[in-house]
Amino acid sequence: MDSVISQVKKLAGTADELTRKEMIVGLRDLASSLESTDDTIERIMFLHLQISGVRTGIDLKLFDMLAASDKPLTVEQLVKATGAAPQLLGRYTSIQSTPVAVLTFFDACGPLFQEMPKFLEKTKYQDITDNMHTVFQDALKTDDPVFLWYPKNPEMFAYFNIHMASRREAMTTWLDVYPVEQETKGWNPDAPVFVDVAGGIGHQCAELKAKYPNLPGRVVLQELPHCIDQAVPTPGVENVVHDIFTPQPLKGAKYYHLRGVLHDFPDDKCRLILQNIIPAMGKDSAILIEDMVLPASGVHWQATQVDLTMMCALAAVERTKDQWHDLLDSVGLKIKNVYVHKPSVHESVIVAVPK
Repeated sequence: MDSVISQVKKLAGTADELTRKEMIVGLRDLASSLESTDDTIERIMFLHLQISGVRTGIDLKLFDMLAASDKPLTVEQLVKATGAAPQLLGRYTSIQSTPVAVLTFFDACGPLFQEMPKFLEKTKYQDITDNMHTVFQDALKTDDPVFLWYPKNPEMFAYFNIHMASRREAMTTWLDVYPVEQETKGWNPDAPVFVDVAGGIGHQCAELKAKYPNLPGRVVLQELPHCIDQAVPTPGVENVVHDIFTPQPLKGAKYYHLRGVLHDFPDDKCRLILQNIIPAMGKDSAILIEDMVLPASGVHWQATQVDLTMMCALAAVERTKDQWHDLLDSVGLKIKNVYVHKPSVHESVIVAVPK
């Protein structure tokens, strides 16, 4: 067994991202195939306990203390720092995770996952297509959709923004695969070159400016007021209040960028978003849609998890290439190209232009 494990680690050490993910899936399938029925039931029934345990570790600031120390800490040292009982604390010290992600998923998404079976039974297992009536409203006892609820809950909103910004820090992005310099050569420096539509607190604009500091043209972040108020200060980036359900005010930009936006909405809302951008486009404009482009079969399990979360919270969906084609075609757009920047989980940027 030791030699097999050693060989797997050796292979993983030289594997690219796609191969590494394939290895994880293969090994996970192998482990599952070795389970007895009781093993499988035991694993599934305690999944909630894992994230609950990590949440408790965050509350005790265990991960902050461990990260700040240049050597392992004993249970006794952690007991002294936290005031927690030694026996209790000893049960938590083997759990590891990313604190902000756990805070987001335990406090906001956890109740949704708990409520989902009851919601689907109540709706007779029909597709969730109304973003004002999803699992989210039932689970959190609110009439607000997700993006109105978060600003009213500032602590969770802060966690959410940090998680959205940090979850792809180690990932490749569209900037790693897209020919930005080639396509913007000679662009009018007074015209908008990159408009990040519903761009959160501005991390995409910051990354673009960091990678291409001499990019000609204006770089603009567009968002609702509560995001603009928290936007990261980036020299050369204009922060502008804009609602994606109103007409796009910036005309003739080279790129209108939608990162993780359309997967937040069902098709009818996506059409409205796109129809507000199309009249603003010039002859050289393109809409860059950074989202998953799923295969018709064999979807990676991590992408499936995101898809089901979108369904629960937003009545939204991660789309296949055919679904993207149908959506864009319905508003007079076509797919000019698709650049895949993380094949293992189908992360891509779609280049959409008028037909």
